[in-house]
Amino acid sequence: MVAITDTVIIPEKAQLRHGALSLPETLGQSIANIAPTLTPALNITVVASIAGIGSWVAYLLATIGCVFVGGSISALARRHPEAGSYFVYIGRNFGPVAGAMAGWMMVLAYLACGVAVVSAFPIFLTAFLTAAGFATPSVPVLTVMGVIYLGVVAYASYTDIQLSSRVGLVLEIISISIMVIITAIVVGKHGTAVDPQQLNVGKLPFAGIASAMAFAVFSFVGFESSATLAKESNNPRRNVPLAVMGSAAAAGTFFTIMAYFMVLGMNDNASAIGSSSSPFSDMTKAAHLPWAAAVVYFAALISSFACELACLNAGSRMLYSMGRYQFIHQSMGMVHSKHKTPYIALAVSTAVVVIGFLVLLPETFINEFNITGTLSTFGFVVVYFGVAITASVDMYKAGQLQAWHIICTVIGAGVMAFVIYSSIVPWPAAPDQYLPQVFIAYAVIGLVWFLILKAKNPQVLLSIANDMEG
Repeated sequence: MVAITDTVIIPEKAQLRHGALSLPETLGQSIANIAPTLTPALNITVVASIAGIGSWVAYLLATIGCVFVGGSISALARRHPEAGSYFVYIGRNFGPVAGAMAGWMMVLAYLACGVAVVSAFPIFLTAFLTAAGFATPSVPVLTVMGVIYLGVVAYASYTDIQLSSRVGLVLEIISISIMVIITAIVVGKHGTAVDPQQLNVGKLPFAGIASAMAFAVFSFVGFESSATLAKESNNPRRNVPLAVMGSAAAAGTFFTIMAYFMVLGMNDNASAIGSSSSPFSDMTKAAHLPWAAAVVYFAALISSFACELACLNAGSRMLYSMGRYQFIHQSMGMVHSKHKTPYIALAVSTAVVVIGFLVLLPETFINEFNITGTLSTFGFVVVYFGVAITASVDMYKAGQLQAWHIICTVIGAGVMAFVIYSSIVPWPAAPDQYLPQVFIAYAVIGLVWFLILKAKNPQVLLSIANDMEG
């Protein structure tokens, strides 16, 4: 944490690589952070277990909610093109402590998501090796491989933001293409794309669909992360809004279609998807495509690398911005003179992810994925709710409030409020029963620190009104 008695000016020469990212590269950050391939490969199981044959509707409704939240983010990104994004958006409208808390929540969201992805890597690697006929490594070996994998990702993030964004986009395009091709083959073997049972809206389990929406939103988290690259985008007022809304809409369309076809491919046996640890692979087996499992998990491995890269990029930029504003230790705002990346913030982000991965090993990889993924989602949806409200307030203050902004606020905030409620009612079962308390404890720690900072050195917090990122 920054010393609360001194204000330190950070040298102007140390800045991020301004204008380095084109629209596709900015979009690549959001797409990679969403990691669309991971939903049919793993994430869909919880949604299918609750929503059944209505899984596609749960994803459709989650898409609508996220697109409207994206509309609010887009409005704010046009007015405040800074790496701090949500920290800055909320802070300039509801005060620096509220902004600091938003940044604090997003740091948790991105880094917990990073731990979840690292824990998914051994799961996908084991499934790939098994499907390909190779021996399965032991847990210690998988753990070492997970740490090495994270090190490679961190190096890619440290070296060049343009390269890492391109790599993330290309890897996701490859993995999504693999999923789409295999799904098309499955549907072709099925003989029809029409499923009367799924399309009979009157008989869909709407109570289950509503309950599953919170888990459907988890598939989208990260769509907003291109906003953290505003300083490095060559036209942030255009690129970030297009990337945020475009990624939410594209990913949501993919999730909705894949959920529909996966249930179709399993002959409407959604419970089989809900009880599976490898749902997409099970669908290919049901279609008598034994070769497809290895290909599917190779795609998942590719996608996990891209997602981890995006988590570190976004998490480090959030720490960088908070360091620049001196809400946390100023070293977080340091930028490498050659690579133009926030190397201290990136090193801290990587260390936190490694520690989290190793500390939670006794929970098993799959439970670790679930625990950290849930914590990550708590952080994201709380900030999504705040941003949805902030957009209309910000536009009103600027004299630019329009009906579209109000619609985005009402629908986006409404959906996120429902997701928050659904996350704790009914109270989560084991092993997630203590996660709400852990999240609250994390929030309280941040709040206490920022209130102390406000009392001891209020001029530091007031700096949020200015562009301190350079």
